[in-house]
Amino acid sequence: MRILGIDYGDSRVGLALTDPLGFTAQGLETVTHNGNDKIVLRRLDEIMAQYEIDTIVVGMPFNMDGTKTIRAEVTEKFLHKLKCKYNKIKIETVDERLTTVAAHKTMNFLDINKHKKRNIVDTISAVYILETYMNKNK
Repeated sequence: MRILGIDYGDSRVGLALTDPLGFTAQGLETVTHNGNDKIVLRRLDEIMAQYEIDTIVVGMPFNMDGTKTIRAEVTEKFLHKLKCKYNKIKIETVDERLTTVAAHKTMNFLDINKHKKRNIVDTISAVYILETYMNKNK
């Protein structure tokens, strides 16, 4: 069984997946949805059919002081859709503070072209969200 990590954003959603044994997290893709969750849910259906996923982990955006952001309310609405649609799968959240910052640092370290960064930052953030969850549950 695998775990799917999601970095949910306004226009793009980063996805990451554990290996079959649950030891590592790999970036899967970024889905551009421009606010249309049906596009994301359709892609998640395809991923669910392709991989045996037993847990979905969604990054929850908080302010640095731990309070909820406006973005967190939007994410909670998306979580509700996930829980209704995938009610047999465990769905959890992790604090995603600084995952995008870490993703940008990683891309800078790897000297990734600035034009490519926009297309992969969400995927890398999803990997960090998934790794946070995996480390928390070791």
